[in-house]
Amino acid sequence: MAIEWLIDRMAQLRNDTAIVWQGASVSYGDLIDRVARWRVILDEAGIAEGQVVSIEGDYSPGAISLLLALIARNAIIVPLTASVAAHRDEFLSIAEVQAVISFDAGDGWRIERRDIPVTHALTCTLITRGHPGLVLFSSGSTGKSKAALHDFVPLLEKFKVPRHRQVTLTFLLLDHIGGINTLFYTLSNGGTAVSVRSRDPDEVCAAIERYAVELLPTSPTFLNLILMSEAYRRYDLSSLKLITYGTEVMPETTLQRVREAFPGVRLQQTYGLSELGILRSKSRDDGSLWVKVGGEGFETKVVDGVLYVRAKSAMLGYLNAPSPFDEEGWMNTQDMVEVDGEYIRILGRRTEIINVGGQKVYPAEVESVLMQLPNVRDATVYGEKNPITGQIVAARLNLIEPEDLDSLKKRVRAWCREHLAPFKTPVKITIADGEQFSARFKKMRRA
Repeated sequence: MAIEWLIDRMAQLRNDTAIVWQGASVSYGDLIDRVARWRVILDEAGIAEGQVVSIEGDYSPGAISLLLALIARNAIIVPLTASVAAHRDEFLSIAEVQAVISFDAGDGWRIERRDIPVTHALTCTLITRGHPGLVLFSSGSTGKSKAALHDFVPLLEKFKVPRHRQVTLTFLLLDHIGGINTLFYTLSNGGTAVSVRSRDPDEVCAAIERYAVELLPTSPTFLNLILMSEAYRRYDLSSLKLITYGTEVMPETTLQRVREAFPGVRLQQTYGLSELGILRSKSRDDGSLWVKVGGEGFETKVVDGVLYVRAKSAMLGYLNAPSPFDEEGWMNTQDMVEVDGEYIRILGRRTEIINVGGQKVYPAEVESVLMQLPNVRDATVYGEKNPITGQIVAARLNLIEPEDLDSLKKRVRAWCREHLAPFKTPVKITIADGEQFSARFKKMRRA
């Protein structure tokens, strides 16, 4: 059974805290008992091995124990959170979901059956294997969301190796590969997963203080929110030992400010994709954007400045798009990188590079410069079509205090002339009406 080793490991820690949810502690013993109860409920509901089941919820005791029970049952699991509510019906259809188990704010649940046959060849192959599966939808930040189908067996393999036991805040959502990685890393090492009601900076910092959180896995966008809100000054965050950041490129200025705000905390860049899983990573040092990625089960190579990855835990394929793997199993990640020995520096997605008269502009580099300006809270840089140069650099800025646009443009251009090559300086500058990140706290760069 794919999950039996984890249940056995959890059984040795029956009295230890596995989850903190809405201020209540749930022990490993209680979590195991909940898994057993779910097995009975699933039997009564007629949810059998190989069926496709969606879990709609977050890191509640009910949702986590159901996830474990469904893996034990060799079901195909489709986690969905409120962040994708607008696409719910579409996602259920693509994944051919046959049962939806949804959780409310109090961890109450209900089961909705759907009379849909499983017809996709990849899903049928997985069912024939008798293995549990996982369907993850991409954020769709660069186009239509893709449904990645994983065999849960190889995906869980790396968690069998014991590592550090930590109190971890579950920041990345349960329908995100980073969230799945966080949960199983925590449970497989006997740690405590601390859930929060919202990803508000004050809510997160209050939870870190109250539960002595040691690990915060998050995104550069959220770290910038913590800095700008100054929430980190209002709480005792001395328990923090490690902050990991990924999902998008980290602006260098943001990293330096995080380092100054958290001088005793180790900072580690992470790297992973929904299609591949999360690679092991090691930052050159706390203030460096150079990172070594790979680890057991992963191979990497760089071709023409683009990172390619081959993984034992790679997905079987997309349910709604052609396979991205070549004949040898390598995936073009579309991430442009620089190489220095064993280390790489991620510059940005190939699709986000701005081509100004044949010269490349990486949005994160320009954003890093813009965010040094007084009164700039956040910056998003993107390309717009231009009949002469092909593209121009455009920037949307979130301000701390209201400011006249003409005055802002003059300040921005004067600052950029000092810190950037002329072709990298934003030609179009606008003030953003609202936040410029998704529910997954990932910057949205569409024009």
